[in-house]
Amino acid sequence: MDPMKIIDAHQHFWDLQTCDLPWLTSNENIPFRYGDYSAIKKDFLVADYRACTANHNIVNTVHMEAEWNPVDPVAESRWLTKLSQAQGLPGAFVAQAWLDRDDVEDVLAGHAAFPLVRGIRQKPKAAPTPDDYVPNMPGSMMDPKFREGYALLQEHGLSYDLQIPWWHLHEAAELATDFPATQIIVNHTGLPSDRSEAGLNGWRNAIKVAAMLPNIAIKISGIGVKEQPWTVESNRQIVLDTIEVFGPDRCMFASNFPVDSVVADFDTIFNGFKTITKDFSDEDRNMMFHDNAVRIYRL
Repeated sequence: MDPMKIIDAHQHFWDLQTCDLPWLTSNENIPFRYGDYSAIKKDFLVADYRACTANHNIVNTVHMEAEWNPVDPVAESRWLTKLSQAQGLPGAFVAQAWLDRDDVEDVLAGHAAFPLVRGIRQKPKAAPTPDDYVPNMPGSMMDPKFREGYALLQEHGLSYDLQIPWWHLHEAAELATDFPATQIIVNHTGLPSDRSEAGLNGWRNAIKVAAMLPNIAIKISGIGVKEQPWTVESNRQIVLDTIEVFGPDRCMFASNFPVDSVVADFDTIFNGFKTITKDFSDEDRNMMFHDNAVRIYRL
Protein backbone atom coordinates (compact mmCIF):
# COMPACT_ATOMS: atom_id res chain seq x y z
CA MET A 1 0.00 0.00 0.00
CA ASP A 2 1.19 3.49 -0.82
CA PRO A 3 1.64 5.22 2.57
CA MET A 4 0.49 8.68 1.37
CA LYS A 5 -2.46 9.72 3.53
CA ILE A 6 -5.59 10.46 1.51
CA ILE A 7 -8.92 11.98 2.41
CA ASP A 8 -11.31 11.21 -0.40
CA ALA A 9 -13.14 14.53 -0.49
CA HIS A 10 -16.10 13.40 -2.61
CA GLN A 11 -17.64 9.92 -2.59
CA HIS A 12 -21.04 8.25 -2.20
CA PHE A 13 -22.58 5.31 -0.36
CA TRP A 14 -25.96 3.73 -0.98
CA ASP A 15 -28.07 0.74 -0.05
CA LEU A 16 -30.77 0.50 -2.68
CA GLN A 17 -33.11 -1.40 -0.37
CA THR A 18 -33.00 1.38 2.20
CA CYS A 19 -32.01 4.61 0.45
CA ASP A 20 -34.60 6.58 -1.50
CA LEU A 21 -32.62 7.22 -4.70
CA PRO A 22 -35.01 7.26 -7.67
CA TRP A 23 -32.27 7.78 -10.27
CA LEU A 24 -30.70 4.46 -9.20
CA THR A 25 -33.79 2.39 -8.50
CA SER A 26 -35.83 3.30 -11.58
CA ASN A 27 -35.77 1.03 -14.63
CA GLU A 28 -35.05 4.13 -16.70
CA ASN A 29 -31.77 6.05 -16.73
CA ILE A 30 -31.71 9.83 -16.46
CA PRO A 31 -29.48 11.87 -18.83
CA PHE A 32 -25.94 11.55 -17.49
CA ARG A 33 -22.66 13.09 -18.66
CA TYR A 34 -20.89 9.71 -18.74
CA GLY A 35 -23.69 8.00 -20.62
CA ASP A 36 -25.01 4.61 -19.47
CA TYR A 37 -24.64 4.27 -15.70
CA SER A 38 -26.44 0.94 -15.28
CA ALA A 39 -23.27 -0.57 -13.81
CA ILE A 40 -23.64 1.47 -10.60
CA LYS A 41 -27.28 0.57 -9.99
CA LYS A 42 -26.30 -1.68 -7.10
CA ASP A 43 -25.41 -1.31 -3.44
CA PHE A 44 -22.17 0.49 -2.67
CA LEU A 45 -21.27 0.42 1.01
CA VAL A 46 -18.19 0.75 3.17
CA ALA A 47 -16.90 -2.77 2.47
CA ASP A 48 -17.24 -2.16 -1.27
CA TYR A 49 -15.39 1.13 -0.98
CA ARG A 50 -12.58 -0.40 1.06
CA ALA A 51 -12.17 -3.14 -1.54
CA CYS A 52 -11.87 -0.57 -4.33
CA THR A 53 -9.34 1.50 -2.41
CA ALA A 54 -7.22 -1.26 -0.86
CA ASN A 55 -4.02 -0.08 -2.57
CA HIS A 56 -4.28 3.42 -1.08
CA ASN A 57 -4.07 4.80 2.45
CA ILE A 58 -7.57 6.26 2.74
CA VAL A 59 -7.80 7.72 6.22
CA ASN A 60 -11.19 9.41 5.87
CA THR A 61 -13.87 10.40 3.38
CA VAL A 62 -16.40 13.14 2.75
CA HIS A 63 -19.76 11.82 1.59
CA MET A 64 -21.54 13.88 -1.05
CA GLU A 65 -25.32 13.85 -1.18
CA ALA A 66 -26.43 11.22 -3.69
CA GLU A 67 -29.63 12.82 -5.02
CA TRP A 68 -31.88 11.33 -2.38
CA ASN A 69 -35.58 11.90 -3.00
CA PRO A 70 -35.95 15.63 -2.20
CA VAL A 71 -39.28 15.01 -0.49
CA ASP A 72 -37.25 14.20 2.64
CA PRO A 73 -33.57 15.12 2.14
CA VAL A 74 -32.81 15.00 5.87
CA ALA A 75 -33.43 11.23 5.77
CA GLU A 76 -30.08 10.83 4.01
CA SER A 77 -28.22 12.49 6.90
CA ARG A 78 -30.07 10.25 9.32
CA TRP A 79 -29.06 7.13 7.35
CA LEU A 80 -25.43 8.24 6.96
CA THR A 81 -25.11 8.94 10.68
CA LYS A 82 -26.04 5.34 11.45
CA LEU A 83 -23.66 4.08 8.76
CA SER A 84 -20.76 6.14 10.08
CA GLN A 85 -21.39 5.06 13.66
CA ALA A 86 -21.38 1.41 12.62
CA GLN A 87 -18.62 1.41 9.98
CA GLY A 88 -16.35 4.38 10.70
CA LEU A 89 -17.00 6.04 7.35
CA PRO A 90 -17.82 8.58 6.11
CA GLY A 91 -16.16 11.11 8.37
CA ALA A 92 -18.31 14.01 7.21
CA PHE A 93 -21.34 14.62 5.00
CA VAL A 94 -22.40 17.23 2.50
CA ALA A 95 -26.19 17.14 2.56
CA GLN A 96 -28.90 17.98 0.06
CA ALA A 97 -31.00 21.13 0.36
CA TRP A 98 -32.89 23.13 -2.24
CA LEU A 99 -32.04 26.68 -1.32
CA ASP A 100 -34.91 28.18 -3.29
CA ARG A 101 -37.57 26.03 -1.62
CA ASP A 102 -40.01 27.40 0.94
CA ASP A 103 -38.96 24.78 3.51
CA VAL A 104 -35.23 25.46 3.24
CA GLU A 105 -34.94 26.82 6.78
CA ASP A 106 -36.41 23.64 8.27
CA VAL A 107 -34.30 21.40 6.02
CA LEU A 108 -31.07 23.18 6.95
CA ALA A 109 -31.91 23.01 10.64
CA GLY A 110 -32.67 19.31 10.23
CA HIS A 111 -29.31 18.60 8.61
CA ALA A 112 -27.41 20.80 11.05
CA ALA A 113 -28.71 18.70 13.94
CA PHE A 114 -26.39 15.90 12.78
CA PRO A 115 -22.81 16.62 13.91
CA LEU A 116 -21.15 15.17 10.80
CA VAL A 117 -22.97 17.46 8.36
CA ARG A 118 -20.49 20.06 7.16
CA GLY A 119 -22.16 21.58 4.14
CA ILE A 120 -24.91 21.59 1.57
CA ARG A 121 -25.02 20.85 -2.12
CA GLN A 122 -27.62 22.02 -4.58
CA LYS A 123 -27.03 21.92 -8.33
CA PRO A 124 -28.39 25.31 -9.41
CA LYS A 125 -30.27 25.84 -12.63
CA ALA A 126 -27.76 25.85 -15.49
CA ALA A 127 -27.73 26.50 -19.23
CA PRO A 128 -26.87 23.41 -21.32
CA THR A 129 -24.12 25.23 -23.24
CA PRO A 130 -22.27 28.55 -22.96
CA ASP A 131 -24.24 29.87 -25.93
CA ASP A 132 -27.53 29.17 -24.12
CA TYR A 133 -26.58 31.14 -21.02
CA VAL A 134 -29.35 33.38 -19.70
CA PRO A 135 -28.67 35.56 -16.65
CA ASN A 136 -30.86 35.49 -13.56
CA MET A 137 -32.69 32.25 -14.37
CA PRO A 138 -35.11 31.05 -11.66
CA GLY A 139 -33.24 28.50 -9.56
CA SER A 140 -29.84 29.89 -10.55
CA MET A 141 -27.27 31.39 -8.22
CA MET A 142 -28.51 34.85 -9.16
CA ASP A 143 -32.14 34.09 -8.31
CA PRO A 144 -33.16 36.20 -5.27
CA LYS A 145 -35.02 33.22 -3.81
CA PHE A 146 -31.89 31.06 -4.06
CA ARG A 147 -29.85 33.78 -2.40
CA GLU A 148 -32.29 34.04 0.49
CA GLY A 149 -31.73 30.37 1.19
CA TYR A 150 -27.99 30.65 0.64
CA ALA A 151 -27.78 33.39 3.27
CA LEU A 152 -28.95 30.85 5.87
CA LEU A 153 -25.85 28.67 5.42
CA GLN A 154 -23.70 31.01 7.47
CA GLU A 155 -26.17 30.88 10.36
CA HIS A 156 -25.68 27.10 10.54
CA GLY A 157 -21.93 27.14 9.88
CA LEU A 158 -22.37 25.23 6.62
CA SER A 159 -20.26 25.36 3.47
CA TYR A 160 -21.62 25.12 -0.07
CA ASP A 161 -20.60 22.48 -2.59
CA LEU A 162 -21.30 23.75 -6.09
CA GLN A 163 -21.69 21.46 -9.09
CA ILE A 164 -22.31 23.49 -12.23
CA PRO A 165 -20.78 23.86 -15.70
CA TRP A 166 -17.86 26.28 -15.90
CA TRP A 167 -19.84 28.91 -17.83
CA HIS A 168 -21.70 29.73 -14.61
CA LEU A 169 -18.61 30.17 -12.43
CA HIS A 170 -18.71 33.96 -12.74
CA GLU A 171 -21.99 33.70 -10.81
CA ALA A 172 -20.17 31.71 -8.14
CA ALA A 173 -17.63 34.52 -7.90
CA GLU A 174 -20.45 37.03 -7.35
CA LEU A 175 -21.98 34.77 -4.72
CA ALA A 176 -18.64 34.44 -2.95
CA THR A 177 -18.20 38.21 -3.05
CA ASP A 178 -21.61 38.88 -1.55
CA PHE A 179 -21.31 36.15 1.12
CA PRO A 180 -17.60 36.13 2.04
CA ALA A 181 -18.05 34.12 5.24
CA THR A 182 -19.43 31.07 3.39
CA GLN A 183 -16.95 28.61 1.91
CA ILE A 184 -17.72 27.46 -1.65
CA ILE A 185 -16.22 24.24 -3.01
CA VAL A 186 -16.45 23.82 -6.78
CA ASN A 187 -17.21 20.17 -7.59
CA HIS A 188 -15.63 18.11 -10.34
CA THR A 189 -13.11 20.70 -11.47
CA GLY A 190 -15.79 22.89 -13.02
CA LEU A 191 -16.82 20.13 -15.45
CA PRO A 192 -14.28 20.53 -18.29
CA SER A 193 -16.05 17.96 -20.47
CA ASP A 194 -15.51 19.82 -23.74
CA ARG A 195 -11.87 19.10 -24.55
CA SER A 196 -11.79 21.21 -27.72
CA GLU A 197 -9.39 24.16 -27.71
CA ALA A 198 -12.30 26.59 -27.38
CA GLY A 199 -13.86 24.53 -24.60
CA LEU A 200 -10.66 24.33 -22.59
CA ASN A 201 -9.93 28.02 -23.02
CA GLY A 202 -13.40 28.85 -21.78
CA TRP A 203 -12.98 26.53 -18.80
CA ARG A 204 -9.57 27.98 -17.87
CA ASN A 205 -10.87 31.53 -18.01
CA ALA A 206 -13.87 30.57 -15.89
CA ILE A 207 -11.88 28.91 -13.13
CA LYS A 208 -9.55 31.93 -13.05
CA VAL A 209 -12.55 34.13 -12.29
CA ALA A 210 -13.68 31.81 -9.50
CA ALA A 211 -10.18 31.51 -8.04
CA MET A 212 -9.97 35.27 -7.51
CA LEU A 213 -12.24 34.83 -4.48
CA PRO A 214 -10.40 33.46 -1.42
CA ASN A 215 -13.50 31.64 -0.14
CA ILE A 216 -13.72 29.41 -3.23
CA ALA A 217 -11.86 26.09 -3.32
CA ILE A 218 -12.05 23.30 -5.91
CA LYS A 219 -12.16 19.52 -6.01
CA ILE A 220 -10.14 17.80 -8.71
CA SER A 221 -12.49 14.96 -9.50
CA GLY A 222 -15.08 13.90 -12.01
CA ILE A 223 -12.83 14.61 -15.01
CA GLY A 224 -13.68 11.50 -16.98
CA VAL A 225 -14.95 11.94 -20.53
CA LYS A 226 -17.80 9.92 -22.00
CA GLU A 227 -16.66 6.87 -23.99
CA GLN A 228 -12.96 7.69 -23.49
CA PRO A 229 -10.48 5.95 -21.18
CA TRP A 230 -9.25 7.86 -18.12
CA THR A 231 -5.54 8.40 -18.76
CA VAL A 232 -2.78 10.54 -17.33
CA GLU A 233 -2.15 11.94 -20.79
CA SER A 234 -5.75 13.08 -21.32
CA ASN A 235 -6.14 14.60 -17.85
CA ARG A 236 -2.68 15.89 -16.96
CA GLN A 237 -3.24 19.43 -18.21
CA ILE A 238 -6.65 19.69 -16.54
CA VAL A 239 -5.10 18.79 -13.20
CA LEU A 240 -2.02 21.00 -13.59
CA ASP A 241 -4.00 24.00 -14.83
CA THR A 242 -6.40 23.69 -11.89
CA ILE A 243 -3.54 23.59 -9.39
CA GLU A 244 -1.80 26.53 -11.09
CA VAL A 245 -4.97 28.63 -10.95
CA PHE A 246 -6.17 27.80 -7.43
CA GLY A 247 -2.85 26.94 -5.79
CA PRO A 248 -2.14 23.74 -3.86
CA ASP A 249 -3.76 25.23 -0.75
CA ARG A 250 -7.25 25.32 -2.34
CA CYS A 251 -7.32 22.04 -4.31
CA MET A 252 -8.57 18.67 -3.08
CA PHE A 253 -8.39 15.33 -4.86
CA ALA A 254 -11.47 13.13 -4.82
CA SER A 255 -12.77 9.95 -6.45
CA ASN A 256 -16.49 10.56 -7.01
CA PHE A 257 -16.84 6.81 -6.42
CA PRO A 258 -18.76 4.78 -7.30
CA VAL A 259 -20.04 7.18 -9.96
CA ASP A 260 -16.68 7.55 -11.69
CA SER A 261 -16.27 3.77 -11.75
CA VAL A 262 -18.29 4.13 -14.95
CA VAL A 263 -15.14 5.54 -16.60
CA ALA A 264 -12.24 4.06 -14.57
CA ASP A 265 -11.33 2.03 -11.50
CA PHE A 266 -10.10 3.73 -8.34
CA ASP A 267 -6.46 2.79 -8.91
CA THR A 268 -6.45 4.34 -12.38
CA ILE A 269 -7.82 7.63 -11.07
CA PHE A 270 -5.74 8.00 -7.93
CA ASN A 271 -2.55 6.60 -9.38
CA GLY A 272 -3.13 9.10 -12.16
CA PHE A 273 -3.42 11.96 -9.67
CA LYS A 274 -0.26 10.79 -7.92
CA THR A 275 1.68 10.51 -11.17
CA ILE A 276 0.62 13.94 -12.38
CA THR A 277 1.68 15.57 -9.09
CA LYS A 278 4.89 13.58 -8.54
CA ASP A 279 7.11 16.65 -9.06
CA PHE A 280 5.29 18.74 -6.46
CA SER A 281 6.76 19.08 -2.99
CA ASP A 282 5.65 16.72 -0.24
CA GLU A 283 4.04 19.68 1.50
CA ASP A 284 1.96 20.60 -1.54
CA ARG A 285 0.93 17.01 -2.21
CA ASN A 286 -0.08 16.48 1.40
CA MET A 287 -2.24 19.59 1.23
CA MET A 288 -4.06 18.44 -1.90
CA PHE A 289 -4.49 14.80 -0.93
CA HIS A 290 -5.22 15.30 2.78
CA ASP A 291 -4.71 18.56 4.67
CA ASN A 292 -7.02 20.84 2.70
CA ALA A 293 -9.93 18.46 3.21
CA VAL A 294 -9.21 18.43 6.95
CA ARG A 295 -9.33 22.22 7.03
CA ILE A 296 -12.20 22.88 4.64
CA TYR A 297 -14.49 20.10 5.91
CA ARG A 298 -13.36 20.48 9.55
CA LEU A 299 -12.40 16.85 9.98
